[in-house]
Amino acid sequence: MHVNPSLSGPLSPGLSLLQPGWRGHVLVLLAGLALPLSLAPFDIWPLSLACPALLAWTLQHLDGRQAMWRSFWFGLGMYGSGASWVIVSISGYGGAPLPLALLLTGIFILFLAAVFSLPFYLLGRWLRAGPANLVLGFSGCWILGEWLRSWLFTGFPWLYIGYAHIDTWLAGWAPVAGIFGVGLACTLSAALLAAATGLPQRRALLCLALIAPLWLAGWGLQKPQWTQTIDRPLTVGMAQGNIPQELKWAPSFLQPTLQRYRDMSEPLWQHDWVVWPEAAVPLLFHDAGPYLEEMHEKASATDTALITGILFDDYFRQVNPEPAYYNSIIGLGQGSGIYHKRRLVPFGEYVPLDRYLRGLIAFFDLPTSIIDAGPDGQPGLRAGAYRLAPFICYEVVYPDLVAASAATSHALITISNDAWFGDSIGPIQHLQMAQMRALETGRYLIRATNNGVSAIVDRRGRILHRSEQFVQQTLSGEIAAVVGTTPFMRWGSAPVIALCLGLLALGLIGARRFNSPPAYGAD
Repeated sequence: MHVNPSLSGPLSPGLSLLQPGWRGHVLVLLAGLALPLSLAPFDIWPLSLACPALLAWTLQHLDGRQAMWRSFWFGLGMYGSGASWVIVSISGYGGAPLPLALLLTGIFILFLAAVFSLPFYLLGRWLRAGPANLVLGFSGCWILGEWLRSWLFTGFPWLYIGYAHIDTWLAGWAPVAGIFGVGLACTLSAALLAAATGLPQRRALLCLALIAPLWLAGWGLQKPQWTQTIDRPLTVGMAQGNIPQELKWAPSFLQPTLQRYRDMSEPLWQHDWVVWPEAAVPLLFHDAGPYLEEMHEKASATDTALITGILFDDYFRQVNPEPAYYNSIIGLGQGSGIYHKRRLVPFGEYVPLDRYLRGLIAFFDLPTSIIDAGPDGQPGLRAGAYRLAPFICYEVVYPDLVAASAATSHALITISNDAWFGDSIGPIQHLQMAQMRALETGRYLIRATNNGVSAIVDRRGRILHRSEQFVQQTLSGEIAAVVGTTPFMRWGSAPVIALCLGLLALGLIGARRFNSPPAYGAD
């Protein structure tokens, strides 16, 4: 076993944390557990610097496998505290017994932690050559890992570190470089903090001074008006029905549900737009004709665009004799068009390995787990003279998907049913991600949900109006139609991902030029 000469001899308790072993694992596990506190609903954003900095500090003398294992424990804490709310849907609404729900949730968290740890193998294996490489390699690996989690196995783009900065100076990077750009500025700052801890005072101060340009640039980037509002303000009303999830598809509750939305919308018909949440009409499109016609006439009589979620049944596919079922959003009255959801939620809308899993337990046979993915290139919706970029539930967490659709729209609209996640932090995290999409695209965003939080978000990502959770409520406010594009809408995430690859390349060149201290153990 090779031993780092700089750490030979008896080690202090602090330096022992830099070795492989349980002490360092416990430390980063606690840091990972704390990281979600930097996000909504807690918003303790300094933890988004302190927690990654602590992980980076403990990785600097580890080889590839050791670095991957150390970061696995960090990911275990991060997803254990930040994403364990999925147990609510598995147990509370999926019908799984609590022990099975705990097992499935544990497997989910272990998988996410493993995916989180993969890029850090590169850091330990090839990029151990001093503080500069720690900064370049750590930030590059972190953001490449987030990007990997945005598409691997359909993706789970949750708990991105940049969301902690929706209200800090770093938010200025969002319209230019998107959530990954905000995250890169954050992780570079964290890595510089970690690098400074082991340097002489003058070099440590230089590291800390390099943090300032990242934040000052973010502050300066908040000044430009990337997009422009047009025409008069538009009034928007939302009906938050608060239909209990266990009654959502119950035949006995069908008429009460339809009547509830009928009654709640009566005072809203004078608005320009009225928005109902995901699958607000608990019928298949072709079975809901009389009700939809009634609502169409109501909206038309007041020159209102009604936008609502519904399941669409397509019996006319030629590629498959079986009908297709889509999770859709349609326009009525002055609204028009239909949009089918493209990014589906595993198990909630489709069952992976359907042949083997369906029917084993109730969670693998949910009533909406037969949904087909909509095609790319859909034209979106119209509300009178305005074009809307629609997104259903989970789709709004995909930054490049939203940016591409927003380019030809005047506003963003997302509908959801977060009742699946009960009184957990999941729905609040979901809202924060929607805020970031508004900031990235410079568009107003309307978010209508079944049980909260419904909200109107301005083009700076600020919440103008919001509902309470778990109440039947209407919400009204004003938005503006917007034209123009942000740099992120034109370029997407590709430049930031290329930059991260460049950082790793620079680190690799530096590691080859300078001798890296040998790590504990060998690859």
